[in-house]
Amino acid sequence: MTTTETAETAGATPTFAETLRKRSWAFHQEAEGSGFLEALMKGELTRDAYTAMVAQHYWAYVVLDDAADTMREHPIGAPFADARLDRRAILEADMLFLAGEGWQERWPANEATRRYTARMREKCYDWAGGFVAHHYTRYLGDMSGGQFIAKQMRKHYDLPGTRGSDFYVFDGLGDLTVWKDAYRAAMNDAPWDEAEQELVIQEVLFAYDINSAVLRELGRDLDRYRKAA
Repeated sequence: MTTTETAETAGATPTFAETLRKRSWAFHQEAEGSGFLEALMKGELTRDAYTAMVAQHYWAYVVLDDAADTMREHPIGAPFADARLDRRAILEADMLFLAGEGWQERWPANEATRRYTARMREKCYDWAGGFVAHHYTRYLGDMSGGQFIAKQMRKHYDLPGTRGSDFYVFDGLGDLTVWKDAYRAAMNDAPWDEAEQELVIQEVLFAYDINSAVLRELGRDLDRYRKAA
Protein backbone atom coordinates (compact mmCIF):
# COMPACT_ATOMS: atom_id res chain seq x y z
CA MET A 1 0.00 0.00 0.00
CA THR A 2 1.35 3.44 -0.89
CA THR A 3 1.20 6.32 1.56
CA THR A 4 -1.67 7.82 -0.40
CA GLU A 5 -3.82 4.68 -0.51
CA THR A 6 -6.45 4.05 2.14
CA ALA A 7 -7.25 0.64 3.55
CA GLU A 8 -10.53 0.84 1.67
CA THR A 9 -8.98 1.40 -1.77
CA ALA A 10 -6.52 -1.42 -1.14
CA GLY A 11 -9.32 -3.84 -0.37
CA ALA A 12 -8.72 -4.00 3.37
CA THR A 13 -11.38 -3.31 5.99
CA PRO A 14 -11.88 0.45 6.16
CA THR A 15 -10.98 2.21 9.38
CA PHE A 16 -13.63 3.94 11.46
CA ALA A 17 -12.41 7.34 10.26
CA GLU A 18 -12.67 6.20 6.63
CA THR A 19 -16.16 4.84 7.18
CA LEU A 20 -17.22 8.04 8.89
CA ARG A 21 -15.89 10.17 6.05
CA LYS A 22 -17.68 8.05 3.44
CA ARG A 23 -20.97 8.03 5.33
CA SER A 24 -20.91 11.78 5.98
CA TRP A 25 -19.60 13.03 2.64
CA ALA A 26 -22.99 13.85 1.12
CA PHE A 27 -23.99 15.78 4.26
CA HIS A 28 -20.67 17.62 4.16
CA GLN A 29 -21.25 18.57 0.53
CA GLU A 30 -24.75 19.80 1.32
CA ALA A 31 -23.42 22.12 4.01
CA GLU A 32 -20.78 23.53 1.66
CA GLY A 33 -23.37 23.90 -1.09
CA SER A 34 -25.52 26.34 0.86
CA GLY A 35 -26.79 29.21 -1.30
CA PHE A 36 -25.74 31.64 1.40
CA LEU A 37 -22.19 30.29 1.55
CA GLU A 38 -21.89 30.14 -2.23
CA ALA A 39 -22.92 33.80 -2.56
CA LEU A 40 -20.57 34.76 0.27
CA MET A 41 -17.66 32.92 -1.35
CA LYS A 42 -18.26 34.71 -4.65
CA GLY A 43 -18.13 38.11 -2.96
CA GLU A 44 -21.76 38.86 -3.82
CA LEU A 45 -22.75 39.83 -0.27
CA THR A 46 -21.78 42.58 2.14
CA ARG A 47 -19.34 42.13 5.01
CA ASP A 48 -22.35 42.05 7.34
CA ALA A 49 -23.21 38.64 5.84
CA TYR A 50 -19.76 37.34 6.77
CA THR A 51 -20.12 38.89 10.22
CA ALA A 52 -23.46 37.13 10.67
CA MET A 53 -21.84 33.78 9.87
CA VAL A 54 -18.90 34.37 12.21
CA ALA A 55 -21.32 35.29 15.00
CA GLN A 56 -23.10 31.93 14.60
CA HIS A 57 -19.73 30.17 14.73
CA TYR A 58 -18.96 32.01 17.95
CA TRP A 59 -22.12 30.87 19.74
CA ALA A 60 -21.47 27.29 18.68
CA TYR A 61 -17.83 27.31 19.72
CA VAL A 62 -18.64 28.76 23.15
CA VAL A 63 -20.46 25.52 23.94
CA LEU A 64 -18.09 23.16 22.12
CA ASP A 65 -14.99 24.60 23.77
CA ASP A 66 -16.70 24.55 27.15
CA ALA A 67 -17.42 20.86 26.59
CA ALA A 68 -13.74 20.38 25.70
CA ASP A 69 -12.82 21.81 29.10
CA THR A 70 -14.86 19.06 30.74
CA MET A 71 -13.35 16.35 28.51
CA ARG A 72 -9.70 17.05 29.26
CA GLU A 73 -9.70 14.53 32.09
CA HIS A 74 -11.90 12.00 30.31
CA PRO A 75 -10.09 8.76 29.35
CA ILE A 76 -11.62 8.73 25.85
CA GLY A 77 -12.33 12.41 25.22
CA ALA A 78 -8.99 13.81 26.43
CA PRO A 79 -6.93 13.06 23.27
CA PHE A 80 -9.33 15.26 21.27
CA ALA A 81 -9.66 18.13 23.74
CA ASP A 82 -6.48 19.95 22.75
CA ALA A 83 -6.47 23.35 24.50
CA ARG A 84 -4.60 24.86 21.54
CA LEU A 85 -7.83 24.55 19.55
CA ASP A 86 -9.91 26.82 21.77
CA ARG A 87 -11.63 29.36 19.51
CA ARG A 88 -13.63 31.38 22.02
CA ALA A 89 -11.23 34.24 22.67
CA ILE A 90 -10.14 34.31 19.03
CA LEU A 91 -13.72 34.55 17.81
CA GLU A 92 -14.44 37.29 20.34
CA ALA A 93 -11.52 39.26 18.89
CA ASP A 94 -12.72 38.59 15.33
CA MET A 95 -16.22 39.79 16.18
CA LEU A 96 -14.90 42.88 17.94
CA PHE A 97 -12.98 43.77 14.79
CA LEU A 98 -15.96 43.05 12.53
CA ALA A 99 -18.79 44.55 14.59
CA GLY A 100 -17.36 46.64 17.43
CA GLU A 101 -18.35 46.81 21.08
CA GLY A 102 -21.69 45.35 22.08
CA TRP A 103 -21.73 42.90 19.18
CA GLN A 104 -23.19 40.12 21.35
CA GLU A 105 -26.53 41.95 21.55
CA ARG A 106 -26.61 42.86 17.86
CA TRP A 107 -25.55 39.45 16.56
CA PRO A 108 -27.34 36.83 18.69
CA ALA A 109 -27.58 33.13 17.96
CA ASN A 110 -30.26 32.40 15.38
CA GLU A 111 -32.91 29.75 15.94
CA ALA A 112 -30.93 26.98 14.20
CA THR A 113 -27.81 27.83 16.20
CA ARG A 114 -29.83 27.67 19.40
CA ARG A 115 -30.97 24.16 18.44
CA TYR A 116 -27.36 23.30 17.61
CA THR A 117 -26.01 24.49 20.95
CA ALA A 118 -28.83 22.79 22.85
CA ARG A 119 -27.89 19.51 21.17
CA MET A 120 -24.22 19.94 22.06
CA ARG A 121 -25.13 20.63 25.68
CA GLU A 122 -27.12 17.40 25.66
CA LYS A 123 -24.51 15.21 23.95
CA CYS A 124 -21.01 16.64 24.48
CA TYR A 125 -20.48 16.95 28.23
CA ASP A 126 -20.75 13.39 29.46
CA TRP A 127 -20.55 11.28 26.29
CA ALA A 128 -17.11 11.25 24.69
CA GLY A 129 -18.54 9.94 21.42
CA GLY A 130 -20.96 12.84 21.17
CA PHE A 131 -18.21 15.32 21.99
CA VAL A 132 -15.91 13.87 19.34
CA ALA A 133 -18.71 13.85 16.75
CA HIS A 134 -19.34 17.57 17.11
CA HIS A 135 -15.67 18.40 17.63
CA TYR A 136 -14.69 16.50 14.47
CA THR A 137 -17.40 18.15 12.40
CA ARG A 138 -16.55 21.72 13.37
CA TYR A 139 -12.80 21.66 13.86
CA LEU A 140 -11.73 19.42 11.01
CA GLY A 141 -14.10 21.33 8.77
CA ASP A 142 -12.43 24.62 9.64
CA MET A 143 -9.01 23.05 9.09
CA SER A 144 -10.00 21.65 5.70
CA GLY A 145 -12.51 23.46 3.50
CA GLY A 146 -12.52 26.29 6.02
CA GLN A 147 -9.04 27.28 4.88
CA PHE A 148 -10.31 28.06 1.38
CA ILE A 149 -13.35 29.83 2.81
CA ALA A 150 -11.01 32.03 4.86
CA LYS A 151 -8.97 32.88 1.76
CA GLN A 152 -12.11 33.97 -0.09
CA MET A 153 -13.38 36.00 2.85
CA ARG A 154 -10.09 37.91 3.08
CA LYS A 155 -10.21 38.54 -0.65
CA HIS A 156 -13.78 39.84 -0.80
CA TYR A 157 -14.52 41.46 2.56
CA ASP A 158 -11.69 43.87 3.40
CA LEU A 159 -9.98 41.74 6.04
CA PRO A 160 -6.39 42.95 6.41
CA GLY A 161 -4.03 40.05 6.93
CA THR A 162 -6.03 37.58 8.96
CA ARG A 163 -7.99 40.10 11.06
CA GLY A 164 -11.62 39.13 11.36
CA SER A 165 -10.77 35.60 10.27
CA ASP A 166 -8.19 34.54 12.84
CA PHE A 167 -10.43 31.71 14.02
CA TYR A 168 -9.45 29.88 10.82
CA VAL A 169 -5.74 30.12 11.75
CA PHE A 170 -4.22 27.09 13.51
CA ASP A 171 -0.52 27.95 13.38
CA GLY A 172 0.12 26.46 16.81
CA LEU A 173 -0.64 22.97 15.53
CA GLY A 174 2.08 22.80 12.90
CA ASP A 175 1.31 20.94 9.68
CA LEU A 176 -2.49 20.60 9.61
CA THR A 177 -2.40 17.48 7.43
CA VAL A 178 -0.20 15.71 9.96
CA TRP A 179 -2.38 16.92 12.83
CA LYS A 180 -5.59 15.76 11.15
CA ASP A 181 -4.06 12.35 10.41
CA ALA A 182 -3.20 11.97 14.10
CA TYR A 183 -6.73 13.03 15.03
CA ARG A 184 -8.24 10.38 12.75
CA ALA A 185 -5.84 7.79 14.17
CA ALA A 186 -7.11 8.67 17.65
CA MET A 187 -10.67 8.13 16.42
CA ASN A 188 -9.68 4.72 15.09
CA ASP A 189 -8.07 3.87 18.44
CA ALA A 190 -11.07 4.93 20.55
CA PRO A 191 -12.54 1.88 22.34
CA TRP A 192 -15.97 2.08 20.68
CA ASP A 193 -17.72 -1.08 19.60
CA GLU A 194 -19.68 -1.15 16.33
CA ALA A 195 -22.88 -0.02 18.02
CA GLU A 196 -21.26 3.05 19.55
CA GLN A 197 -19.39 3.83 16.36
CA GLU A 198 -22.77 3.94 14.63
CA LEU A 199 -24.06 6.34 17.29
CA VAL A 200 -21.05 8.57 16.70
CA ILE A 201 -21.66 8.50 12.95
CA GLN A 202 -25.31 9.43 13.45
CA GLU A 203 -24.27 12.34 15.66
CA VAL A 204 -21.84 13.56 13.00
CA LEU A 205 -24.66 13.42 10.44
CA PHE A 206 -26.82 15.46 12.79
CA ALA A 207 -24.00 17.98 13.24
CA TYR A 208 -23.62 18.44 9.48
CA ASP A 209 -27.38 18.74 9.08
CA ILE A 210 -27.75 21.37 11.79
CA ASN A 211 -24.79 23.34 10.39
CA SER A 212 -26.62 23.35 7.05
CA ALA A 213 -29.73 24.60 8.85
CA VAL A 214 -27.73 27.48 10.35
CA LEU A 215 -26.60 28.52 6.88
CA ARG A 216 -30.09 28.14 5.45
CA GLU A 217 -31.42 30.44 8.15
CA LEU A 218 -28.75 33.00 7.31
CA GLY A 219 -29.79 32.62 3.69
CA ARG A 220 -33.27 33.90 4.47
CA ASP A 221 -31.68 37.36 4.65
CA LEU A 222 -29.85 36.95 1.36
CA ASP A 223 -31.53 39.95 -0.29
CA ARG A 224 -30.70 42.10 2.71
CA TYR A 225 -27.05 41.14 2.46
CA ARG A 226 -26.60 41.45 -1.32
CA LYS A 227 -24.29 44.18 -2.49
CA ALA A 228 -25.96 47.00 -4.36
CA ALA A 229 -25.73 46.57 -8.12
